[in-house]
Amino acid sequence: MRLLFLTHYYPPETGAAANRISDLAERLASSGHEVTVLAPLPNYPQGEIFSGYRGRYLIEEQRRAVRVVRTWLYATNSEGIVRRLLYYFSFVFTSMVGAVLKIGHQDVVFVASPPLFLGISGLLLKTWWRAKMVFNVSDLWPKSAVDLGVVRNQQLIRAATALELAVYRHADLITAQTQGIVSDIQQRTSTPVLLWTNGVDPSSMLSSGNREQTRQRFGLTNKDFVVGYTGLHGLAQGLGSVLAAAEGIRENQDVKFVFFGDGPERKQLMKTAAQHRLENVRFFPTQPKSQMPEIMNAIDVSLVPLRRLDLFKGALPSKMFEAMGAGVPVVVSIEGEAKDLVERAQGGLCVPPEDPRALANALLFLRQNPELRQRMGSSGKQFISAHYDRRKIARNVELALSGLMTSPSASPVVAVSSGR
Repeated sequence: MRLLFLTHYYPPETGAAANRISDLAERLASSGHEVTVLAPLPNYPQGEIFSGYRGRYLIEEQRRAVRVVRTWLYATNSEGIVRRLLYYFSFVFTSMVGAVLKIGHQDVVFVASPPLFLGISGLLLKTWWRAKMVFNVSDLWPKSAVDLGVVRNQQLIRAATALELAVYRHADLITAQTQGIVSDIQQRTSTPVLLWTNGVDPSSMLSSGNREQTRQRFGLTNKDFVVGYTGLHGLAQGLGSVLAAAEGIRENQDVKFVFFGDGPERKQLMKTAAQHRLENVRFFPTQPKSQMPEIMNAIDVSLVPLRRLDLFKGALPSKMFEAMGAGVPVVVSIEGEAKDLVERAQGGLCVPPEDPRALANALLFLRQNPELRQRMGSSGKQFISAHYDRRKIARNVELALSGLMTSPSASPVVAVSSGR
């Protein structure tokens, strides 16, 4: 197949979306398919064009076996609706320019959402090339933006909802990260839906680093009980509750909370920690993907929080898979699918979302039970390796994409990984 991935996020950017798309793209390319990625100049999550790409408008590069075409966009990390729309629609426009100037006919256009607006580019390219279109939904939009209070304009909500349904109906296949998202979409369209979960490559989680040296690099000691959060510092994560939990157990001086990552809430979180003099909380910038196995090896418990919203009952954050895949016990403050998975895997503890006291109690319990942490880490790793191996998941996605080229019809739901 000649396959185009149309995505807002791709390495050297980090994060769940960039990692998931690049992993699949590279595996498909290694299987002999001709894979091209069309993405903006890297800017996420800081909202600034990365050094080395500034002043460029249309460039082409090779990342492993994948051809990557990048186009300019209006980069910003502002949450203001006007600037966010400029951010999204500038790439909708320049992606079409990049496709015309740099990319030939494609068999399949694989569109990654959010942002939903890339569906416009996807539909135009599908029509132009008479290609199949796959629309990936990792987050229901505009529903998530409305529930988080980011979008309140009713005209915009109605327009976005109409666009969402139009993209679903004109796609040849929809992929979704959780069963909750699959069920939601399935109720609103007859387009086939493929469950494409997050996962891990077990071989990539092996750490060759020295635990003590890694801890020293971040100002930690082997006597510390290290609670780690890695990933986006955004509105959805509810990280203020984590700071409240840290404040509640600040007298336990060996308990250290370390935050790795960036995002729109990071500055406010750092300001709050400073105002409350939380000496047990430390913030570090986003780390290279290659360093994550060493970092995971250096922490005792990994946090996976989300806000208390019905929307997130169908969420399965990628950081949960990465931590469990690395053999690190998790404390998950999410209801629904994530809670069910952790309990089946026996890979950690689950507490109610946005409940600082429950979170603090769970952490202190694990701190006092190192043997339990070890069992949870081992059990979680075995479960993730058995049910969420990215090599197997990518192979099933490849079969579904190949099926589009030979048979236009498909079953309404194809389960890539049920986790059972």
